[in-house]
Amino acid sequence: MTHISIFFELTRLKKPIGYMLLFWPCAWGLTIAYDFQNGFENYILYIFLFFSGAVLMRSAGCIVNDIIDKNYDQKVERTKNRPLASNKISVRSALVIALILCLLALLVLINFNNLTIILALCSMPFAFTYPLMKRFTYWPQLFLGLTFNYGLLLGWVSIKESISLAPLIFYFGAIFWTLGYDTIYGYQDIKDDEIIGVKSTSIKFKNSPKTFIGSSYFLFFVCLILIGYFMKFNNLYYLFLLIPFFHLFLYQIKNWEVNNSNSCHKKFKSNNTLGLIVFLIILIEKNNFFI
Repeated sequence: MTHISIFFELTRLKKPIGYMLLFWPCAWGLTIAYDFQNGFENYILYIFLFFSGAVLMRSAGCIVNDIIDKNYDQKVERTKNRPLASNKISVRSALVIALILCLLALLVLINFNNLTIILALCSMPFAFTYPLMKRFTYWPQLFLGLTFNYGLLLGWVSIKESISLAPLIFYFGAIFWTLGYDTIYGYQDIKDDEIIGVKSTSIKFKNSPKTFIGSSYFLFFVCLILIGYFMKFNNLYYLFLLIPFFHLFLYQIKNWEVNNSNSCHKKFKSNNTLGLIVFLIILIEKNNFFI
């Protein structure tokens, strides 16, 4: 295997779902905050910066995750062939790559205002300690939600230079979105995870998975409604929300085969589409495209 192939496996760059799920909350926060009367030029620049940061930080996070989980990954069928688990690359080399990616992400970050930089730096300890959570709690997915959706607040602050109620509500809802989709993801490994002793919401709620995930998605959807109210969006916004509603509750939950790994993976990956749908709904509303 070539060094390039190992790098792409190590950083999961061939699997864009990871960095897209990190990027969408950034785009949501940026879009609800941005004043489009000033044109699209700065908006496009900020979208590019947030996307670049998401790719770089997700890649670095994957490496740190694989270093911490190396011994666990060797015991799980889905992960046993990862570069670190299969000893295709040393831990030292992987750490060097992670450090370079973080430095590149820092170069992206310094393009934002001071408050955005400070808040982003404050999130780093949480981002890199997430892999440890499944050793101590059945709620690592909640911790992931807190971490993965932090970009929503950064997107807002990058424009407003302050925090208000609207992005906090959106952030709260997005946490439960992640809690839902990552619980679905966890069902792919639930048998191996129970054997090796790691914890997850997939295991905790294995007897009532659709009830738990449905409740999580319901809280997310309620927050989408509240965002429309606090941002004074027009009635068309609420009509468009029927699209994510049907996607979350009919396509994902109703049609999900809990014991089918392929179904779990497919429903998990569909959240990239959900992220895009929510983004487009907000973008349309903010620009009054249909008025």
